[in-house]
Amino acid sequence: MTATDIEGPWSEPVYLNSSGFDPSLFHDEDGRKWLVNMIWDHRKGKNRFSGIVLQEFSVQEQKLIGPAVNIFKGTELGLTEAPHLYKYKGFYYLLTAEGGTGYEHAVTVARSRSLQGPYEVDPANPILTSCGRPDLKLQKAGHGSLVETHTGEWYMAHLVGRPVNGQFCTLGRETALQQCIWSVDGWLRLAGGDRYPEVQVPAPKIKPHPYEPVPEMDHFDQAMLRSDWNTLRIPPDPTWLSLTERPGYLRLRGMESMSSTHRQSMVARRLQAFACEAETCLEFAPDHPQQMAGLILYYDTKDYLYLRVTYHEEKGLCLGIIQSRYGVYDELLEDIPLKSMNGIRLKVVVDHDRACFYYALQDDPSWQPAGGWCDITHLSDESPEYIRFTGTYIGLCVQDLGGTRKHADFDYFVYKEM
Repeated sequence: MTATDIEGPWSEPVYLNSSGFDPSLFHDEDGRKWLVNMIWDHRKGKNRFSGIVLQEFSVQEQKLIGPAVNIFKGTELGLTEAPHLYKYKGFYYLLTAEGGTGYEHAVTVARSRSLQGPYEVDPANPILTSCGRPDLKLQKAGHGSLVETHTGEWYMAHLVGRPVNGQFCTLGRETALQQCIWSVDGWLRLAGGDRYPEVQVPAPKIKPHPYEPVPEMDHFDQAMLRSDWNTLRIPPDPTWLSLTERPGYLRLRGMESMSSTHRQSMVARRLQAFACEAETCLEFAPDHPQQMAGLILYYDTKDYLYLRVTYHEEKGLCLGIIQSRYGVYDELLEDIPLKSMNGIRLKVVVDHDRACFYYALQDDPSWQPAGGWCDITHLSDESPEYIRFTGTYIGLCVQDLGGTRKHADFDYFVYKEM
């Protein structure tokens, strides 16, 4: 896709290839454009990560042209991916990620006088990693890209994880920044003098440009959702989400269960701090146990912790906690009967590897605990079954498994870091 302004409008997308992933464009000094991506060899007995392929992109024809050349097979670290090309003082520098996206993640560099190689591997590789240093606050460092400021300073943006208790990355992948320098023999180096990521680095010598912080409270009084909100797989549309049917409220119509990989009625934001709390006020009138609404800590369809209001045949309106831990469903709290369908306040307090839910009613505004502290280490990137890296979300959701689209109204949402 192309645009003359980063804010758009953008052109329709153009298909290029499906040979691998992590594509990146390189704009050479002669005006030619090149695409680099890792190449995936699907064949039995082959190395899946079989190198970095380079192919020219024609702006006029809007397609790849010429041969695709494998310019770099990678180093002994393996799992070579995430290529970026840069030209600096006569050399083409190829920056790649290696070692996998976990605790052995790394950034490696190779260079060549010719775009198509051969590429010489940096003798000091990897130039960035956390591997072998469990004491570091920033783990999984890798997948880097470079920027040169207009004041001539170099920085590397890269991925990291910050594990709780050295084990569980509940915040998912995060972005870190390292200051870089060029050595006398023309290799890229971290300014700190070694290969390990630093929590704090010198700021560039440019004018600060702070952004306004996102308000802690959302009153749902705007025409569109704020940019810090995400929906799951499907964009918001009036069939299931409205900010206008009841002005000042977010109305969600119930859809499928939390384990559904199709259509869920969920609006959530990223968990961005180890210690935080979130609060909402819910109005909901369920008439069947398959109708639920509430406040959720959500990683994926197999891992979540959900304080939900529902209907019980004997207790009527009630409150309980649903958990899915690595795909195993459980109910952590015997349903608590509620006196009112209106103005049910829900809150969750997150403290690193645990969370506690609370509730309050209009006629008794004091917070009451809904059970005790719950372990949330399963809401992390570390899964025993598969690779994942999105981190935990916190948000609002509604289910109506009977298909009647029962709605719930949320008066506000507060997210506060502590």
